[in-house]
Order: sequence, then C-alpha cells, then structure tokens
Amino acid sequence: MMAINKDIHTVDLMLGIPEQEDRSDWYKFMEPLLRDEESRSMFKMPAQYMFKDIPETGSHDDFIQYTIEQMDKFYINQAMIGFHEKSEVKIEAAKNHTDRFFFDLPVNPNIENEAENIKRHYETYGIKAVSAFPSGMYPQVAINDQKWHPIYEMCVELDLPFFCCVGVPGPRIPMAPQKVELIDEVCWYFPELKFVMRHGAEPWTALACKLMLKYPNLYYSTSAFSPKHYPKDIINFANTRGKNKIMYAGYFPMGLSLDKIFNEMNDVPFNEDVWPLFLGENAKRVLKLEI
Repeated sequence: MMAINKDIHTVDLMLGIPEQEDRSDWYKFMEPLLRDEESRSMFKMPAQYMFKDIPETGSHDDFIQYTIEQMDKFYINQAMIGFHEKSEVKIEAAKNHTDRFFFDLPVNPNIENEAENIKRHYETYGIKAVSAFPSGMYPQVAINDQKWHPIYEMCVELDLPFFCCVGVPGPRIPMAPQKVELIDEVCWYFPELKFVMRHGAEPWTALACKLMLKYPNLYYSTSAFSPKHYPKDIINFANTRGKNKIMYAGYFPMGLSLDKIFNEMNDVPFNEDVWPLFLGENAKRVLKLEI
C-alpha cells in the first residue's frame, strides 16, 4: 500500500503552523538548558545537528492556508497543533478551521495551577490532548515525578491523552527525566491515563514495546523521526501484536518536510492491515476525533 492514499483518513499527530519565516522563537523556552555555543547561537533549532534539511516555509500572507495546502498535497485530513493562547494564528485556526486542525496543550508542572489551566483550555478551546517535554523544561521534571500527578489526574478526569517526549532528547540537554523505564510507574499508578510516547523512545524501543504490551493505555507516535529511521522494534511490534498501538506523527515544519516524510514512508515495511490504523484509525480512536 502507498502511504499517500486519498482513501485513508490520515491524521498527523505533530504538525506546526508557522507564523513567520524565522521560527527561532519556538525554542526560547529551552535557552536556560543549552550550554554549548553551537546550540545557543548557531542552530536554527536546538537539534539541528540531527536534521540536514530543515524546511524553509518562506513568507506568506496566510500561514494557515499555506499549511492546509501542504497537508492537501499528501492527503492529510487532520493535524494536531500545539496550542498557545497568545498566538493569533492558533486562535484563528481553533475558531475557523476545526475541520482540519485539533490541538494539544503543552504543559509544565513547574507552573502553578497548570492542571486547572488544562481544564480551562478544554472548556474554552476544546483541546484534544495534553503534551510535555520533560527534559526541555527548566527545571527539568522527570516523567514519574509527583509534580506531574495533578496534570495526570486532570487528563484522566477529562479523558485527554498525554503526549510525552521520551528517550534521549535531540537537543544537547540531560536525558534522565525521559528514560522509558519511568513510564512503568506512571502507567501503574494511573491505569486510566492514555499515555502516548513521542520522539522515539530511543535507545529503549524494546522496553517501550514491552511496556505497551503490559499497559493497555500506553501508545507510541512516530514524531520527529524520518520514516527511514523508524526503529525496527516499533515496526516489528506494529506488524505483530501492536498494530493498534502505533500512530503516525510527522515533524513539519520543525525539522522534516512532508515531501521527505511521505517519500520515505513508502519503504516502511508495515503489513497491509497496519497502514490504515497507523495513518489515522488509531489516532481517531485514542483522541475521540470526529470525522
């Protein structure tokens, strides 16, 4: 099966709407953690050493329409966008383009009353998920730290999936808060929490698969990985016991172009019955998306 398929309702679980040609402001939150000169002053984004051809989106009068046009080229029906209340573009997309975009709310347990902030965004903007980058916040907060508990509890209360970066982070910052083994405690303590791994889980992908077998509400998304680098453990798991657990997520325009993603996708050796689940059906079920 070709990955570009108009007959499959494709859902991208990590896509951004650029708001200007220079996107360096997206990464200012990480500045306190960056210590090497290359990361602090030379990179367009903190993990640039890993991405050879970061997409140049150029300047556009309407970035929302530009993004929709990029999605249409590859039959991406819906995409999840990180929501920021101070962004006029995100507010506009949330008001007038809910047929194409839905939103996750990036959170930080270092911020007071963050759990209540989730509830307010859910009631006001209809967010579909919550997301976090434990190694990228300052100070860092490990996945199993009790600071997360009010956030996890709110996600359970509202039935919102929690998307979390796991494994060694791309930026040159400490990895300890994102060790995959920490997820075990979270899934044990919060069995109703839908926990979705982001950004690879490397080098612990075998453990990630073992934990997905163990916990029914633990999932994996392919964000920030070019398809030719999808971990073999994940592909094998999808083709055997985990076809309902693996979900497509890209990384446009942060680090990968949609052209690159979908050109390489055709060489991923998924079984025929895995493709519809991977590209959209699993996401629709986990996030309760309305089509």
